[in-house]
Amino acid sequence: MKHRYFLLFVVLCLFFSINLNAQVVDKFLQNSHISGDFEFDGMYYNKDSLIGAPDVPQKALMNSFVNVNYTNGPFAAGFRFENYLYGLEGYDPRYKGVGVPYKYISFEKDKFTVTVGNSYDQFGSGLIYRSWQDFSLGYDNSLNGLNVKFRPWKGITLKGIWGLQRFYFALSPGVIRGGDAEFSINDIFTKLNNKNLRVTVGGSFVSKYQDASDPVYTLPKNVCSYAGRASISYKNFSINGEYAHKINDPSAINNRIYKPGEATLIQATYAKKGMGFYLAAIRTDNMSYKTDRDASGSDLNINYIPAITKQTTYSLPAMYPYATQPNGEFGVQAQTIFSFKRKSALGGKYGTFFSITYSQYNNIDKQKINDVTPIDSTGTLGYKSDFFKIGKEVNYQNFNIEFSKKFTHTFKMILSYFYINYNTKVIEGHDLPNIYSHTGVADLTFNINDKNSIRTELQYMYTTQGDGSWAYAMVEYTIAPKWFFSLSDQYNYGNPVTAKQIHYFGVATAYAIGSTRISLNYGRQRAGIFCVGGVCRFVPAANGLTLTLTSSF
Repeated sequence: MKHRYFLLFVVLCLFFSINLNAQVVDKFLQNSHISGDFEFDGMYYNKDSLIGAPDVPQKALMNSFVNVNYTNGPFAAGFRFENYLYGLEGYDPRYKGVGVPYKYISFEKDKFTVTVGNSYDQFGSGLIYRSWQDFSLGYDNSLNGLNVKFRPWKGITLKGIWGLQRFYFALSPGVIRGGDAEFSINDIFTKLNNKNLRVTVGGSFVSKYQDASDPVYTLPKNVCSYAGRASISYKNFSINGEYAHKINDPSAINNRIYKPGEATLIQATYAKKGMGFYLAAIRTDNMSYKTDRDASGSDLNINYIPAITKQTTYSLPAMYPYATQPNGEFGVQAQTIFSFKRKSALGGKYGTFFSITYSQYNNIDKQKINDVTPIDSTGTLGYKSDFFKIGKEVNYQNFNIEFSKKFTHTFKMILSYFYINYNTKVIEGHDLPNIYSHTGVADLTFNINDKNSIRTELQYMYTTQGDGSWAYAMVEYTIAPKWFFSLSDQYNYGNPVTAKQIHYFGVATAYAIGSTRISLNYGRQRAGIFCVGGVCRFVPAANGLTLTLTSSF
C-alpha cells in the first residue's frame, strides 16, 4: 500500500513538473526572437583585354554572408558566417576563406549593457575610436573583446572597451583599451528640459598596446589618445566640435616620426522652414592611428577621419571621390539648401528644391625639423606645423548645384552640375596631373501610373586630363513593387588613346518579393576607386555576369 501511495506521489510530482516546465518553456519561447539577413554576390568573369579585365582562372567568384541574431528580454546573441572561398576581384585576398569572424553575447542588467565578443561602436565623431563595417568596401574592424555601457541616470552615458580588432580572418597584433563619457546637460538637470538652449559635452580616452622590438628605433609600446567634444543648439541653430590629440606614434604611415597627432572637427547648421545652411571644417595632422604600426592603407584603423565632401551616387562625378589624408589635411564644406513651398511663385504646384555645395581640401603647412633636435637617439619630430596656416597644395575641390522639381503628377526632374579638382598624386599616389572635370546630370522620372515608371539618367563629363571626357545614358523601367529593368552605357569618347574610346555597356534586372531581392547584371565595369565617407578601395576592370541575392528574416 505504501508503495502505491509513493508511486502516486511521484506521478503527481511529474505531472505538475511537466506542466510547470511547459509553462516556463512557452513563456521563454514567447519572449524569444530570431532575426537576420543574408547576402550573396557572385560574378562570372570574361576576359576583356580592351578594358584591362584579366582572365580569372576560377571564372566564377563570390562573396556571401549571413547574420543571425537572437534576443530574449535582456539577453542577445548572434553571429555572422562569411564565405570568401574564392572572393570577388578587387577585395583583399586576405579575406579568402570561410568562417565566423563576428560573434557576440550581450545582456542588460541594472543600467549596464555588457557585450562579450565582437561589437561596433564610436566615441564622439570617431576621431580617436570607431569600429564599423561596410561590405561594399570590404572593410570591417570590429572589436573582439569586451564592450560595456553604463547609464547611471538619465543624461549620462559611460562606455568602456577592451579587445583586439578583426584583421580579415585573424586578429590585430595590438590591443585597444578605452573609455568614453557623454553628458546631456538638459537631461541631467530636469529644470532645463524645456529650454531652447541644449548642451551636450563628452570626452574620450583610448590607448593601444603593441609589443616593440626594432634594431633602429625606440618604439613606444603604449600609444594613448584623448578627445573632448561639445554640442550646443539653440532653436534653429546648432554647432558641435571635437578636438583629438594622440601622443607620438612612429609608424609606416608617417615614416617613423615622433610628432604627436591632432585632429579638429567643427560643424554648424541653421535650419528653418524653406532653407538650411551647413558649414564644416576639419584639420588633421599626423592622425593615422592603427593597432599595428606597420599596417598600411585602411588596415587596422582605430579611428575614423570623416570626409566632408559631397557624396553622390551618379556614376560620372563618382569617378573622382576624395580619400581622407590622415597625415595632414585641412578641409571645409559649405552647403545652402532652399525648399520653395507648393503654390508659391518659385515653388509652383508641387514645390521646388535647390542646393549649392562647395568643399575644398588643402594640405597643411609643414616645416621640416633638422635632425639636430631628436626625440631620442634614433628619431625626430619630423616637422612642425602652424595650426592656423593652410598649405598651398589643393588636394580636392568639389562644387555642386542641384535643382529638383516635380512639374506634374507624373513628371519629376533633377538637374545637377559638378565641378571637381582631383589631385591624383595625393589621393591615388600617382605622379600625374590634377584632373579638372565638369559634369552635368539630368535625372528624369516619368510615372506612367501607380505601378509603372520610367527613369532616365543623362550624364556628360568634360575633362582634358586622365581618361578624358565621358558620356553616360541609362533607362530604367520599374513595375512596382516587384520588377526592375535597366539599360546603360558609359562611353569614354574623349580618351586621348583612340583604342581606349570604349563603351561600358550594362543591362540589369531585379525582382523583389517580400524582404528578398534578386538582381542580375551583365556588362563592363571600369577600373577606378570606390569610396564611402573617405575610406576607399580599388575596383578593377571587369566584364561579366553578376548575381546578387539579399534577404532578411
